[in-house]
Parts: sequence; structure tokens; C-alpha cells
Amino acid sequence: MPLKLENKVLQLNDKTFEIFIRKEKIQAEIASLAARLEQDYAGKEIVFIAVLNGAFMFAADLMKSFRAPCEITFVKVSSYQGMHSSGRVDEVIGLTTSVKDKHVVILEDIVDTGITMEKLFTLLSVEKPASLEIATLLFKPEAFKGTHTPTYIGFSIPDKFVVGYGLDYDELGRNTEHIYQLKG
Repeated sequence: MPLKLENKVLQLNDKTFEIFIRKEKIQAEIASLAARLEQDYAGKEIVFIAVLNGAFMFAADLMKSFRAPCEITFVKVSSYQGMHSSGRVDEVIGLTTSVKDKHVVILEDIVDTGITMEKLFTLLSVEKPASLEIATLLFKPEAFKGTHTPTYIGFSIPDKFVVGYGLDYDELGRNTEHIYQLKG
């Protein structure tokens, strides 16, 4: 059995995780981000681009809280193997919506090194959006090496491995309502 949840501890294969951010705190922060985005983009044509697989839960909950007209689309990129970034980004599923002259907000579950965001900024800038920003649920400032710092940040966290609420360890743990941190 690869996923085992007992009390406040999550066992995924050979790793043990403990609750780091509870679901109530996550939902409150997402509602706050949605309100800020609504205010900042009032009257503008906005396209959200959610980065799969990790941002699916964040994007879904943000869309439920965002009350203004908007579009949402998805891209899929991969830079992780196990618990470490592979150091490269491969585009798996590309953009299918025109973003020309639209205000684009990339939705990401976590920004750590910034490698994924650099790749997406390069790809999306060619499409000539009116503006391009990043909204992330989690940000690791200690690990960040990029040039495109997120404008909208849910939680700044230490450079420790986390899972849950869309984030995974070897594709496991995405389906939890809390965010867990590696124990120990």
C-alpha cells in the first residue's frame, strides 16, 4: 500500500510526512489571493494558465473563489524526479488558447528554483500577452534562482520537501486536503 494516512502523519512509500499547512488555512489564503486578483484585474481580459499536474487543486479552488469573468487553460511541464528538480523543463502539453493582448496569470502549486517559470515566461512572451504574472500557492525564497518572482504568493515556506494538495512524491500524495512536510 503506497499511501497510508494515520492521524497527522502521511506515509508515502519510504517517506513519512507530517501536516504542515491545514486545509482551512489553504482555503482562506486562496480566497484572499482570488480577491486580490479580482481587484488587480478588474475590467481586464484575463487568462489563467494552470501548470499541471501539481496546480490542479489550487487552480480549481481559485476559480471557485474568483468571481470576475476569466478564461482558464492548462499546460503541463515536468522538472522533478523523486524529491529533486531534474534541472531541465520539458513542455509536455502546450498552450491551446490565444493569449495575445490578454492579461495572463500563471497558476503554479509551488515555485522553488524558478526553472519552470523561466521556461513558461519564454514560451508565453512570444505570444505577446498584455501582461504576464505568476500566482503560486507556495514559494521557497531560499531555493529561488530565477528572474521572475511570483507577484501573488499564498505562503512563503522554507526549502523543505512538501506534498499534498496537488504536490506529489513520485506521483503519490496529490489527493490530500492538507499540505505535508517531510518529517525529520
